This record gives sequence, structure tokens and C-alpha cells, in this order.
Amino acid sequence: MRRAVREALDELHALADPSRLEGMARYAIPADLGVTIYELRPLAKRLGSDHELALGLWGSGIHEARILAGFVDDPALITEEQMEDWVADFDSWDLCDQVCGLFEQTAFAWKKAREWSRRGEEFVKRAAFAIVAGLAVHDKAAGDGAFVRFLPTIRRGAADDRNFVKKAVSWALRNIGKRNLALNAAALETADDLRGSASRSARWVGSDAARELASERVQKRLRRKARG
Repeated sequence: MRRAVREALDELHALADPSRLEGMARYAIPADLGVTIYELRPLAKRLGSDHELALGLWGSGIHEARILAGFVDDPALITEEQMEDWVADFDSWDLCDQVCGLFEQTAFAWKKAREWSRRGEEFVKRAAFAIVAGLAVHDKAAGDGAFVRFLPTIRRGAADDRNFVKKAVSWALRNIGKRNLALNAAALETADDLRGSASRSARWVGSDAARELASERVQKRLRRKARG
């Protein structure tokens, strides 16, 4: 094990608080050390970007170390093979969502979102929609077309009644619809279609998304943004 990996793991263990584990488990977070995101982010900032360190942290198998790996890895150095290896290890919503914040920055983000949306594993499928939810917020250069083309995938994904999947589908749809007025209209149309679905899960996704996207708060913000 590289010295840098050992030192980072030592820092993680120094932050460990086992008294938190029971509470974290109630939120479906299978933590090993009881270290919070609010402690991991400053640690990641101190460690800096380091691809080899990230690989070593991931290989430790420790839940918090794997989240830290997602914070310190360099998206420019990530391969499709690594993404496939890591996504196969996803075992919780928090690990999935935090690491997808890294994956969305890679050159393979849209490709993997499309591929993983058709996979059967719960957290692999969640990852597809978590990536797009992140892209909708952070990829300022992406055109509307990329998001419009993903809406049929959202329609398909909405029929999955697994809690961690359907919530991510709604998350992606809501974030797309909050990007601008044109995408808001497209996302609301999708939400309306879903509300008329025979699938209970799809109806939930449609209602959940429409509630936020049609709200005066969101509409006011998008109108203000459109005026520049």
C-alpha cells in the first residue's frame, strides 16, 4: 500500500466516530467509520487531486474511503473500465450519488448514463440518473438537445418501483426542468405524461417532478434567468 494511501486512511480513522453508525444506518448509509461528508470534504481538499490515491482508497473497501476517493480522483484520468469497476461496487445511495459527482465530469458521462439506465442493478441504474441530475446543474456548456434526448429514458426509468431508482429518476427530471424555461416546458410535459401512466411508480415520479417544476418559486427564477 502506498504511503499516501496509508496516511489518508490514518486520517480517516482519526476522524472515526462509531457512535454515529447506528444513526447513519437509519438513513441507509452503511458507514464503516462514522465519518460524515462534512468531514470528508475538507480532508479531500487538503489531500488534493490524486488519481493513484483515489484508486488505493477505493481498494480499501471502506465506505468513507470510497467516498473520499470520489472526491480526490481526477476525472480526466478516469477510464470506462474504472467506471464499470466502481459502479459494480455501489451498495448505497450516498456512495452512488457522491461518486457520480465525479463521473459526471468524465468524457463518458452521457454514454454511461444511457448504458446504465438499462441495467438491472439498483444502484447502477440509480447512477445513470444521478449523473444526468448532476449534468443538468453543472454542465453549463451542454445544449438543450442532450437533455431532451434523455427524456424518453426518464419515461422508461420512471416505471421502476424501487425507491432508490424512482427517486433518482425524479431528481434527474426535476433538475432538467430547472435548467431553463424551454427545458422546464419539456420536463413538465414528460411529468404530465407520467402522471397518466398505468405504473404507480411513474405516476409518483410525474407528480413529484410537476409539484416542483410548476411551482411559482421555480417559474419565477426561470423567468428572471431568461431576462438575463
